[in-house]
Amino acid sequence: MFDILVYLYETYYRPEACPEPAALARKLSAVGFDDFEICEAIDWLTGLNEMAAEELADVVASTGTRYYVDEEYLELGSEAIGFIQFLESARLISPVQREIIIERALAVDESPVTLSKLKIIVLMLMWSQGKEPDALMFDDWFGSDDEQAPRLLH
Repeated sequence: MFDILVYLYETYYRPEACPEPAALARKLSAVGFDDFEICEAIDWLTGLNEMAAEELADVVASTGTRYYVDEEYLELGSEAIGFIQFLESARLISPVQREIIIERALAVDESPVTLSKLKIIVLMLMWSQGKEPDALMFDDWFGSDDEQAPRLLH
């Protein structure tokens, strides 16, 4: 499913350019994606769009600390929760976006959610809202995973 999400991000600059689900499924199938993964990705994207459209007035007004219940800790893992808290404390995401990220991460059939997959979830949320991630943030998130490669300072 995550390969499809990355493909959509790379192929369709804006979510409005993405075809309707039936046409999208045909295009993804023609490109070579598995039917099961296509259905899973389309369902996940539908959930993302529905969650983003909901009124989250209580969350918008939130100025407090977000506490995670035990189930969220088990499903997300401490690394993912730490990353979400970092994004919010750096003001890269709002409390509403945080809740959408958590909900969409919990919708993934994986426990705990890996950090690389959580980053894709954050990226897809930004994409669905028409927001461009900061170029440095994008490079840091999706740059080389090779620990041996030295990072150049400019």
